[in-house]
This record gives sequence, C-alpha cells and structure tokens, in this order.
Amino acid sequence: MQGPIWFALASVSVAAAGVSTKEPSFKAGHVEMSGSAQELSTSVWVFFRDKGIVEPEAMRAALSELERVYPARAVARRKLRRTAPGLFDERDLPVSEAYVAQVRATGAQVRVMSRWVNAVSVDATDGQRRAIEGFNCVERVQPLARTAPHELRDVQHVPDDGGGSTADFYGYASEQLHQIGIPSAHSAGYTGEGMIIGVLDTGFHRSHEAYTHSGHAIDVLGEYDWVRGDGNTQKEQGDDPWQHWHGTAILSEIGGYKPNVYVGGAYDAAFYLAKTEDVTREVPLEEDFYVAALEWFEQNGVDVATSSLGYIDWYTQEDLDGRTAVTTIGVNVATENGMACCTAAGNAGHDFNPQTSHLIAPADAFDVFTCGAVNVFGETGGFSSDGPTADGRVKPEAMACGDVAYLINPDDDRGYMSASGTSCATPLVASAVTLLVQAHPDWTIAQLRSALLRSGTIYRATGSYDPNYIEGFGIIDVWRAIQTDFTGDLDRDGDTDLADHASLAACLAGPGVEVGGECVRADLDLDGDADLHDWAGLQNAYWGEW
Repeated sequence: MQGPIWFALASVSVAAAGVSTKEPSFKAGHVEMSGSAQELSTSVWVFFRDKGIVEPEAMRAALSELERVYPARAVARRKLRRTAPGLFDERDLPVSEAYVAQVRATGAQVRVMSRWVNAVSVDATDGQRRAIEGFNCVERVQPLARTAPHELRDVQHVPDDGGGSTADFYGYASEQLHQIGIPSAHSAGYTGEGMIIGVLDTGFHRSHEAYTHSGHAIDVLGEYDWVRGDGNTQKEQGDDPWQHWHGTAILSEIGGYKPNVYVGGAYDAAFYLAKTEDVTREVPLEEDFYVAALEWFEQNGVDVATSSLGYIDWYTQEDLDGRTAVTTIGVNVATENGMACCTAAGNAGHDFNPQTSHLIAPADAFDVFTCGAVNVFGETGGFSSDGPTADGRVKPEAMACGDVAYLINPDDDRGYMSASGTSCATPLVASAVTLLVQAHPDWTIAQLRSALLRSGTIYRATGSYDPNYIEGFGIIDVWRAIQTDFTGDLDRDGDTDLADHASLAACLAGPGVEVGGECVRADLDLDGDADLHDWAGLQNAYWGEW
C-alpha cells in the first residue's frame, strides 16, 4: 500500500513542481499545547491570498511541469471529464512554502496543507492566531467546522439464514440493489471492473468474509489514516472500539462479495481508503482531513469518491450556498476535475416547508450527488434531511435505500445487520455512479448527473423534482441512466438544447467539408462533415432546457 502522494515546489520561485511519495509531516489529529503559558490551542484554517507566484512566466512554467509529472491515470481522467479550462490551473499548485514557514514561525502546529483551497489548517493559540492574521500573505482565518452526527440508526443484527429471505446472488443486499437497477447493470457487464472508488470514513476493518472471499478479496490500492498519520486504516492497538465501525459497514454496500449471502453494488471495483474521522474527540475537527483525502484521491486517478460524513457546526444553513464550507469547495474542485462525488444529505430530518432546510456540508456542493434515504417500499425515512441549498438548488437529489438497509456486521466476520441513515443510502448511489462511469467513461460530470437524476421516479412521473425538497428527483435507476442518449449534446452539459443548436450552426460547412477541432462533435452522423443531416439528427435529439 502506498501513502499519499504530495506535491512540492522545488523553490519559492516556482521553477518546477515535483512529486513526492513521502508521508505528510503534520501531526494529524492532535491538539498541541504551546506558548510560555501552555495555552490551549484550537484548530483553524489559514487561507492565503495567492500561491506566492508573481511572474506569469513562472506560473506557466510551474503548470507545465505539473502536467508532466502528474500521475497518468489522473491526467487521463481529467482529459475525459474535466470541465474547468485546460488540464491544470493555479489551484493545482502547492501552497507557498514561504507562507507556511511564516505560519510555523509563530509556533502554530500545521495539520494539513490544501492546494485546492490554498490554505493550511493549524493548531494555534489565541496569540498565534492574532499574529497569523497580521501577515500580508494571509487572506483570512476561520475555525474548522465540526462533524455532523453520522451514526447509523436502528442497528439490528440479523439471524444467520444464509443470505436472507431473498436467496439470490445478492443475498441480504438483493432488495436494495434491485430497487435502483443495479442487477440489470451487472447483467449487462457493468460491475465496477476497472473503476477506482475512494471512500472517506472512520476506518475500514477488512477481515469479514465478504471482504476475503476466496478469489475475490476486496482490492485496496492504497489507504491512509489522517487521524494517526500512517498508512493503515484498519483497527490498530489503542483505537476506540467504535473507530472502525461506521466505515467498515459502509464499504460493504459497495465492495462486499459473498455470493448468495451478501454482494455489494460495485463489487469488481478497486479502492482507495481514507480514514478521516476521529470518533474519540469530544469536539471532532476533521474537515481538513476530508479535503486532504479528496486531493489524494484525485491525484491517484479515482473515478468516484464517496463519503457518508458531513459538517455543520459552526456553519449555518445560510452558509450552505455551494461556495462557503471548505469541504464544499473541495468537492467543487474535485468534480471540476472529473471525479464524481457522492455525499449524504444528513440525518437531521425534514419538514414540508420548502423554505427551510436541514442539510450538512458538503451536500450543498454544486455537482455532488447528494443522497437521501428511503426504505425498500419507496417511503422516505423520517430522519432524511431536506433542502434546498441557501441559493435555492435542489438537494437532496438521488434517493436510495437508507432506511433498514443491509450491511455487514463490523464486529462479526460472518455476521450481517440492518441499519438506517443517509449514510447507508450514499454508498448505494456511489455504486450506481461507478457503474454509470464504467458504461460511459467519457461522459462529463454534468452528463452523469443528468442521466442519473432523470432516471429518478419523481422525474419520470412529473418531469421535475419534489417541490418540498425532500425526495429530490426520486429513487434512481442506474440501468435506465446507462441507456440515456446524449446525441447532440455538443457542449456536454447534460442536455441537447438551444446552445447546442448554436454550436452546430457555427460549425455547418456543407457536405464534403472536413470538420476539425471543437466542430468534430458537430459531426453527429460521423461522415466527416457537419451538414444538414447532422442538423436533422440534432433536431431529433432535442431535449429542451435541463
């Protein structure tokens, strides 16, 4: 197993960027005592104004070198699905070492450095924080957000009956997978093979029979424990008895494999595992570990990232506007880089007032799949959080079984259980997204979202979403989504509309005139030109505005 890949600039002048496989130097997960009076430190984000690069030529050189050394699989995924201009931008460059040195000089203890949000998280006393706020390179300082409750609800151990009453290939997991069309996708050959999924959670103990099946053990490509700062996400000596519990259970819904007893939704996928949540802390502060893990996933070419964790305190619902919470910003950058992301809506419940919401960050991220929970009968769990976001967007969006879902028992290597929470719905949606990416690796995040959300029961029935912002677009159906036709979606934004008409009109050159560049997409019938036959094809594929 390899530790995180970290990027470092060769010098302050940023002549080049290099790849390092060393483990991070920060003391992960510890509150430091520092200062002459041994003041208690608190954990804060320190945001910098820039990357310390003044000359445009130096910026271009750094980005060029970064493209040369960036992991090949991540580059390939960016080429397929990145929506931001180019393949790299300033956000991909490391935080300025000179700026970090100034912060360290105050005595503050650096926890995590984040390229994407251009910040470091630190443990600092009040005096150290005031000194840091006075630096010219510092834009602002704010506290790390606290973790929202994510514990599984109504946990029930199930009797050993050989896989439950539905004794098919999927065993206990059968109903929850059939509900969202996963077995149909499996039958068509989409099982997650060749896909890489990143999972962020509390820890992952992998001795269960569903993780160790002969000839089909779970495939973990890499793991990292941000809490302890080591390369082991499994149970370790001294761990709290519950540290591994949530993550171990959640992972099974995707990667478990014990035929006729319990099979997960993307059982042939490979995994990167990130332990980012410390269950022992009275005031958990793992927002920074979450962002660091996302960046690590992206560098390693992960296709789909999923987390059943979330953050709300000190944020308010007014802050959940897609632009404020640090984890939300991190997810936004991840999806712009072509990595599909799934997250739980939260377990704070809902009402029927579309003006109020109970979400957690990063459920408000623009292109994240935000997951709510139903039971196998399609009824929404009373705990499932509602939206909208502060800026009025639909969240949650995708519904799956999270009310009495089946998982492995983390404390019994041959045991299984049922539990509830949007935590349980999210890995099922992540499984579906993984199969969709496998079926259509060149689809953009917008196209993946459009296909999956349009497959929802509410959208199919009404052409819209739940006006109360509780059930989003309804219960998803990944097999329907896989069959979506994006003919004519020249701008790859998830629909075929007037913008695509304009793009085709600009490319029309008549029969026999070879197309090139962006106009290649205008050749809908693949005959080498963009002509009236292509115009007719676009007309036939017209969706209207999404």
